Amino acid sequence: MSESKFKLRKIVNDIPLNYKFLLIFFIGVLLPIILLNIFFMDRMSQLITSREEQNLEISLERARKDIHDYLDGGVAVSHALSRDRTLYEMLDQVYEDQLDFYVAFDEQLRHRVTSYMPVNNQIQRITIFTDNESIVSGGNYQVINEEVKRSDWYKLWKASDESVLVAAYQATGSSDRTFTVPYLSVIEKMDYIDHFNTYEKLLRIDIDLSKIYDVIVREKDYLNLYLVNERNQIIMSSQSGYQRGSLDPYPVFKLPEHYKDEDVHMVSIGTAKYVKGWRLIGLVEGTRISKAMLDMRLFVGAMAAAVTLMATIFIYVMLRSYNYRVKRLSRHMQKVSNEKFDLIQIDEGRDEIGGLIRNFNRMTAKINSLINNVYKLEIQKKSLEMERVRAELNFMQSQMNPHFLFNTLNAILVVCTKNNYSDVTDIIKSLSKLLRRLLGWKEDVVTLEEELMFIEMYLKIEKFRFREKFDYQFEIEEEALQYKIPKMSIQPLVENACKHGIQAIDGLGLVRISATVRDARLRIVIADNGKGMEAAKLREIILAVRNENSTGTSIGMRNVYRRLELYYDDQVRFDIVSQPGQGTEISYEIPLKLLEHA
Repeated sequence: MSESKFKLRKIVNDIPLNYKFLLIFFIGVLLPIILLNIFFMDRMSQLITSREEQNLEISLERARKDIHDYLDGGVAVSHALSRDRTLYEMLDQVYEDQLDFYVAFDEQLRHRVTSYMPVNNQIQRITIFTDNESIVSGGNYQVINEEVKRSDWYKLWKASDESVLVAAYQATGSSDRTFTVPYLSVIEKMDYIDHFNTYEKLLRIDIDLSKIYDVIVREKDYLNLYLVNERNQIIMSSQSGYQRGSLDPYPVFKLPEHYKDEDVHMVSIGTAKYVKGWRLIGLVEGTRISKAMLDMRLFVGAMAAAVTLMATIFIYVMLRSYNYRVKRLSRHMQKVSNEKFDLIQIDEGRDEIGGLIRNFNRMTAKINSLINNVYKLEIQKKSLEMERVRAELNFMQSQMNPHFLFNTLNAILVVCTKNNYSDVTDIIKSLSKLLRRLLGWKEDVVTLEEELMFIEMYLKIEKFRFREKFDYQFEIEEEALQYKIPKMSIQPLVENACKHGIQAIDGLGLVRISATVRDARLRIVIADNGKGMEAAKLREIILAVRNENSTGTSIGMRNVYRRLELYYDDQVRFDIVSQPGQGTEISYEIPLKLLEHA
């Protein structure tokens, strides 16, 4: 036994040092790393697959629950309103005239419906329809007329035999019949109280589709979700959103050919009758699990590579320690002869070579410090001083042009005042204020009051230009003035009205700017009495404004629309109404909850 140990020790001792380190590296480091990685990756692959499957189920259930809660909240509000005895009584009452109805509206009906919306932010609108013709249509109360009976939602209600119906449909816009808006509504017949059944009463609660779309998009990292109704129609999906601007019916869901059964996850929205048949379908792209597996392999591979690299570096350092440090010291000594006093940035060690390197670094640092203190530091200070003076000169020069322009305008203003050129004096004052405001206007959003002051200065200049051929009016509610909007979101529309509407007519051109607060929205309207547009031209302009890649005409309107869309997503209502010979009206509405208040 002792003889065999002696032979083994002799064999090991006879191996050169370089080969000993290589054997230690390959057998003691590299081989265990490879074996551990093989077993580790196999186990981790199983865990990742199981975890991702659980994540998919959690994602689908989370989206289903949120959508169900939105619909259930709308149904709960519907049930609460359908049991409101006072509401029944007011809707069954016959009113002598409009004034009689408005008195009852102010006393009982105004906030009876809207009071539910602040705590149910998924509700976009609540409307009660009745065939009581003594009620004045408007806001949350509408009379069931022929137009209502022709609407898709009313037909769906008539075709259903359920007391509560959740319906998805499309309705055409009021100003453009070729543009449709998708709706998801809870519809319920108000027949809970038998004593007040003289008139038919329907309750329609419109759910905010953007809320449901946010839920679907939120889960896009896990599943491509499709919300499907009882007729297997796709109401919205994470890929295509919800259908807007098209008269085509909702598409029918069909499973793509490249998907397998295990890639499809499906769950019912709920068990209640009003969501019977509604489903949430999730399609697995396969990229998430593949990416997780790839990330795991990359991580394990990176760790293995890092460990291998560290071991390789360690072996290399141990073998080349002496030779490497001596060469570094020699190179740095040659640099000193060329006036390059670089320190040796290595771990010098505690041996004799390490002590020599430390002494060399101390000597080099002292020499470099003396040179910098005596000579180079002075040059640096002078250079910094010259840069400071140059920066001050550049700053003064940058201020010269605006000051020169304002001084010139002030000189013209003095001459006009002395010669009693009152109209020229006023217009120069407006131009000067306008230029000062443009140069100093650095905020992204400003109050409506500030924006209108800027617009008034611009219109005064246009008034001076067109004289008696042009006039303007402001119709501004006091409540709207302190809401903040993006700057320059009115001026391009006013300029369009002056340029394209007023110049083309022979009589008096009138531009009207109004701002009102209605139904929790800030509404801004710019109207003119110009030549107007044909329907085809109007449709072309609307498409150009909403097309991100369009060029050419309507640049001002398109820029305003894009900025509003960037600030407030798709919650801004932007509309253009025009008829030949009757002028053009451009309006947009912004929800107050998205606006800052000064």
